[in-house]
Amino acid sequence: MKIINGKGQILGRLASYVAKESLKGEDIAILNSEEIVISGNKKTTEREFLEQRDRVGHSQKGPKHHATTIKVVKRTIRGTLPNFRIGRGSDAFKRIKCHIGIPKEFEGKPIINLPTPKKIKIYKVREFVKK
Repeated sequence: MKIINGKGQILGRLASYVAKESLKGEDIAILNSEEIVISGNKKTTEREFLEQRDRVGHSQKGPKHHATTIKVVKRTIRGTLPNFRIGRGSDAFKRIKCHIGIPKEFEGKPIINLPTPKKIKIYKVREFVKK
């Protein structure tokens, strides 16, 4: 099992890395999901997220877009998988777990910190998710 620290990680890069490793057959746990950041223009990304969330059908029918940071991270990873509904994409998606903070079961185990680029505009996912 690979344990990845999400603190300061860029969402898209993390999602592509996790999807590739999960397709190889690795079980993956992402810790500190609330500390994952998004790069780019904040206004544009926030507007796109809110438009997507408002574009729902009837109140009791889908699509539902959750507003928790874990769900946003899982949905982004799901988008990088090759057919998450059936086959190997579905199996890979089941191997991915996201956590807020560091649960007791992962304390003291080796945690992977992925490299992050330095000079880019970043902001946290939770800054616009809770609105």
